[in-house]
Amino acid sequence: MAKDLYKTLGVRRNASADEIQKAYRELARKYHPDLNPADKTAKEKFQEIQSAYEVLNDSEKRQMYDRFGDAFETRGEQAGPNPFHDVDLNDLFGGHAGTGGFADLFQQFTQGAGASPRERPRAAPRQGRNLQHEVMVSFHTAVLGGEVPVGIMDPAGSQKTINVKIPAGISDGKKIRLRGQGERAHRRGRPGDLLVTVKVAAHPCYRRKGYDLELTVPITLLEAANGAKVDVPTPKGTIALSIPPNTSSGKRLRVRGMGVEAADGRRGDLFAEVQIVLPDKLSEESRALIKQIEQGRTSNPRAGLQW
Repeated sequence: MAKDLYKTLGVRRNASADEIQKAYRELARKYHPDLNPADKTAKEKFQEIQSAYEVLNDSEKRQMYDRFGDAFETRGEQAGPNPFHDVDLNDLFGGHAGTGGFADLFQQFTQGAGASPRERPRAAPRQGRNLQHEVMVSFHTAVLGGEVPVGIMDPAGSQKTINVKIPAGISDGKKIRLRGQGERAHRRGRPGDLLVTVKVAAHPCYRRKGYDLELTVPITLLEAANGAKVDVPTPKGTIALSIPPNTSSGKRLRVRGMGVEAADGRRGDLFAEVQIVLPDKLSEESRALIKQIEQGRTSNPRAGLQW
């Protein structure tokens, strides 16, 4: 039994375009295979969500789906812009070509009195339409590259899955063109292309600005005071980040070349912002020691604050 595309996205049949897009993004994040490696059903569910969004996000396809249901692709092809190109003249006027009927008169009018029926010009090839699609990828995949499955519907209404290669370093909103993967061609024309818009999911720790990566690194009070080397996971593996002595919260440490790698070989940098985290509990002795340390402060840390 065919599934209701509106139920697949969890929206009402009269949902707005914004509501459909919001529902898709929430479900795409929830069921993305990269974020659910242990769930064997996530990939299939993700493909269903992609297919439903492709139809309901396209106003023309949505109108056809609301009218014809799962047969909308076939009906849309039958109701093309030139519904008469395959109609035989004899069906319109009666008689058969070559018998002196009205069909022969019509052919002579359109082709010239001396033209042979074999010389009738063939209908011009018609190129297939380009299809639009949106796919949600993880932050990890956007930085390092990879493949994601994209479920689309062919003109017969059946679903097919294409593995789309995501180039390393792709940014949010970029489009990938898959030539020949759009609507099929008509009358020996060229098939259309599939244009995939890439949306990048947020990372729980990392942020991206251009080709630079940013994150907040928690450190202890002792590490801030005395300096230390702390392990930090990065796209290129774990590194030992050097914390200078007397480091305050908010200080940004730069690690060159550890950001996103561009297609032309350029690399961004990694910026680690230090955040001092105190112990959950402090003894009275510890508080007294901190107070004693603070008595040696010679400047107001909030002196530069202003409106």
